[in-house]
Amino acid sequence: MGYYQKQNGSAAMSQQSAMRLADGLGWFSIALGLTEVFAPRSLTTALGMQGREGLVQAYGLREIAAGIGILASKDPTPWVWSRVGGDALDLATLAGGLNDNPKRENVGIALAAVAGVTLLDVVCAQALTTANSGPQVVYDYSNRSGLPRPPAAMRGAARDAFIPPDMRIPEALRPYAI
Repeated sequence: MGYYQKQNGSAAMSQQSAMRLADGLGWFSIALGLTEVFAPRSLTTALGMQGREGLVQAYGLREIAAGIGILASKDPTPWVWSRVGGDALDLATLAGGLNDNPKRENVGIALAAVAGVTLLDVVCAQALTTANSGPQVVYDYSNRSGLPRPPAAMRGAARDAFIPPDMRIPEALRPYAI
């Protein structure tokens, strides 16, 4: 059984670059979270989504927690992935604000900005995941048949096997006699 090691591509982001990007995303997350916590009415008014101030504040707390987690952790990978999940929530919430909204253009700009940050989050999370995983060992089973001997040697091997009575078809159900 052979194996080979999968190496990271040369186009991949270095671990140092990914860590620097993660730190930047951590600070951005804290700044955005503070804005969402302390100025939710301004944000919802600008987006034409009044009445969702509590939701924006909850999203702000999530952003602050992710930012602190990124900056305080030795391995920020799970915290950056949490940002990706949070971005999905943000995109879904903003998409809901496109319907019958007089400030639809502002929501579109916010969607584009969140999509751009989501792209950065995904690139950073993938780079950190790849950098932390190391080389993968992939086993090659292409020459295996699953049989202990070659198929030609296995043909007919079970013909003379003893079948216990409790494993046999009952006599009344047999279509023929053995």
